[in-house]
Amino acid sequence: MRKKNTLFIGKVFHEFPSLPSTNLYAAELLSKSKPSEGTVISAVHQTAGRGQIGSSWEAEAGQNLTLSVILYPSFLPVHRQFLLNQAVALSVKDFITRYTEKPVKVKWPNDIYIGEEKVAGILIQTSLNQKGFQNCIVGVGINVNQRVFSPLLPNPTSLHLATGRSYELPSLIEDYCLFLEQRYLQLKGGQWQAIGEEYLRHLYRMGKKTRFERTEGEQFTGEIAGIGASGQLLIRHGGTEEAFHLKEIKMLLPAGKKRLE
Repeated sequence: MRKKNTLFIGKVFHEFPSLPSTNLYAAELLSKSKPSEGTVISAVHQTAGRGQIGSSWEAEAGQNLTLSVILYPSFLPVHRQFLLNQAVALSVKDFITRYTEKPVKVKWPNDIYIGEEKVAGILIQTSLNQKGFQNCIVGVGINVNQRVFSPLLPNPTSLHLATGRSYELPSLIEDYCLFLEQRYLQLKGGQWQAIGEEYLRHLYRMGKKTRFERTEGEQFTGEIAGIGASGQLLIRHGGTEEAFHLKEIKMLLPAGKKRLE
């Protein structure tokens, strides 16, 4: 990066023309050494990016941000690790909000939406030992200048499609690193309640009647009521409140629109 306005995130910066996965490269670094906290791995083209639970992440070469950041959140109890997800999701929300006046929301657990369309995704991989967190890899993919997406993707968008402008990727990386550092320091400073409350304020479809589908195919209408202590999505329906883990539930759009995976 040309500028280094952060304290530690991005001070060590590895950029590659192409990588299968920035998260995979970060994991390889960690297997051989202990990189400085805040080390960033960025790729102009990521050929085999991953999303949550093995789903893929499509990114056109040279058009988007695909990066991973190595962190050591040893201050965070393992049972509260979803707070890290919340802080990272808010950092991406903060970043996107800087460039558009359109509503920006966090779709549980780690997708970022502009309106009804997905602009970014997050994949956080953690390693634990007997004392707690050993290390953490924060993978972020943000659609920036891409204009055309695969028809197989449910509802993609990009900053360019949302704003009509094109962006210089190096300066955006600098901006995002600063937003991530601010949220990480907020987490490290123990402002857990503020992070949780802000995550809920920006949670997509919070408190709105929404159609859901269980993994076995059963559909029902409910309202997102909050987030459980372990990061479960709490849905109120039929006079009760039920908690769902990742991939146990799908959110459906009204008839004629695509499913939100």
